[in-house]
Amino acid sequence: MALYSEKVMEHFRNPRNVGVIEDANGIGEVGNAKCGDIMKMYLKIEDDVIQDVKFETFGCGSAIASSSMATELIKGKPVSEAMQLTNKAVAEALDGLPAYKMHCSVLAEEAIHAALEDYHNRTGK
Repeated sequence: MALYSEKVMEHFRNPRNVGVIEDANGIGEVGNAKCGDIMKMYLKIEDDVIQDVKFETFGCGSAIASSSMATELIKGKPVSEAMQLTNKAVAEALDGLPAYKMHCSVLAEEAIHAALEDYHNRTGK
């Protein structure tokens, strides 16, 4: 059995939504001191809907794939729905992660939630 699913490999090799949103109205950055991974998420929210989302991730393939998949799962969704995103949903959408790499999906969840919290703090919404 392969260590990583085809979806993990696809999102690692061809990550979606990489980059910076210069006029983002929600930015979240999280890291894991133990493994060294750092994720930064940028959100552009209009009318309570995530119009655009981009990320910058310094980390392993699982971290990059988790970031990429998380952005795909929330793009175009209402803020209330994006707040419900869990690391389990990210891992399931990737057809699973090895147990010792689940922390990567947790970081993706935390980065999205941090960006949504930043949006809330900036706008009061």
